[in-house]
Amino acid sequence: MEEINIIRPQPGYQMLALSSPADIVIGGGAAGSGKTFCLLIDPLRDVKNKDFNGVIFRRLTTQIKAAGGLWDESNKLYNLAGGVSNSTDLFWKFESGAKIKFSHLEHEKNVISWQGAQIPFIGFDELTHFSKSTFFYLLSRNRSVSGVKPYIRATCNPDPDSWVYELISWWIDDEGYPIKARQGVIRYFVKDGENMIWADSVVECIKKAWYFIGPLSERANVDPKHFVKSITFIGGSIYENKKLLDVNPDYLANLAAQDENSRKQLMDGNWKAAINPSDVYDYAMFRDYFTNDFVKPGTKCITVDVAMMGSNKLVISYFDGNRWEDIKIIDKSSGKDVTDTIKLMQTRHSVPNSKVTYDANGVGAFIGGSENSFIPNSVPFDNNSKALKNPNKGDKRNFKNLKAQCYYLDGEIIEQYISERVAMTMYDDKMTVRQRLEFERKAIKKKKKIDEEPEGLISKDEMKQKYLSGDSPDLLDGLMMKRIFDLKKIGLPVIG
Repeated sequence: MEEINIIRPQPGYQMLALSSPADIVIGGGAAGSGKTFCLLIDPLRDVKNKDFNGVIFRRLTTQIKAAGGLWDESNKLYNLAGGVSNSTDLFWKFESGAKIKFSHLEHEKNVISWQGAQIPFIGFDELTHFSKSTFFYLLSRNRSVSGVKPYIRATCNPDPDSWVYELISWWIDDEGYPIKARQGVIRYFVKDGENMIWADSVVECIKKAWYFIGPLSERANVDPKHFVKSITFIGGSIYENKKLLDVNPDYLANLAAQDENSRKQLMDGNWKAAINPSDVYDYAMFRDYFTNDFVKPGTKCITVDVAMMGSNKLVISYFDGNRWEDIKIIDKSSGKDVTDTIKLMQTRHSVPNSKVTYDANGVGAFIGGSENSFIPNSVPFDNNSKALKNPNKGDKRNFKNLKAQCYYLDGEIIEQYISERVAMTMYDDKMTVRQRLEFERKAIKKKKKIDEEPEGLISKDEMKQKYLSGDSPDLLDGLMMKRIFDLKKIGLPVIG
């Protein structure tokens, strides 16, 4: 007797997501809620159509091919639907001729390669890893001559700093949790440049946006309803994914072991980070760093947080005043890699050696300091050295060391800008620089003072073990180090 395999969604998130008629469905909830399953199974309803094709995007090819990632999971589903895989070009072809492809979009420029494409189904795995401009550009490629109504499906974990949060904020309550009564509720929008025109029905949306779509509709002789897109958001819960908990009940323990904020995001699907008075970087102010494009250029400098053949990363950052404009991240590096990459960054942005500072503690000591070093006359940054005299005469604070002083000062600078180029660079195969910065932000905390103790930070071990899963704050260290040039710009002596 022939074996029959039945693939079906589970009640709750999966059923809601797969039954929604919206043009765009965003599933953004807790880890383990079955979002990837929905993303993969959704296009299977149309693979009997010979003209149908779909593309599922991830930022990096390595993320697609990772163990337990999209490609592995597709092998558990698509062959049951009669698909034949091509592991070289990462696509599945079905008996009708329909195709589903997996593709990366590591850089913004990659999106142009899809110009002219017609893609009835577009999927985004971890939408927060993509820029807003990439998403809306590909929305213009979401068209079809196959008879299938074009649709977009996306997954993401909660990220309060992403543009996605702004897009789906109507579905989120003041505490950061999905509003139950709005789960799967469809809204309608028209996008006029950066202006989003929202409504509760197609008719209302047309009326609100008539100034914009009216002339376009009349010129093209197209019904104005075709200019309106429908969208919904559905928050998932790991507790609804009974299959996962049956197979891997320990997964709950893994999530429960995270720090409080990570637990709220990954376990409870919370879209707002908690605010802690001991944070060096204020949460709201930190979010503004990514939109403060009004910040004016200033003195150019480069900071280097060095790692060679170790667990940490080499991070080289270029700043034009308080504008973070470029970054280079290398996983493991030799001494030559370090100096060559620094010099390349210097050449690209015309930064002299005297405006390069490097982590002089540990392996970075070989870089500069003297006229005979690899980067002559560059500035060593010794975390544990004495604090420098602050040019702000009204600031009488006593700091434990230079690192604490520079972190405190950096956290007090409201007008800083982190460019999209930097923010959307992949830090690793899981997080963008923007997401990693938010992750690191929670670890930079002031140490509780006792009596007349100097101002200080919690220990690096506490940062690593309590907040960063054993890692170091590589990115924020690079951001903080640039403050040494503010303190040294008039040759100030150290505080005795």
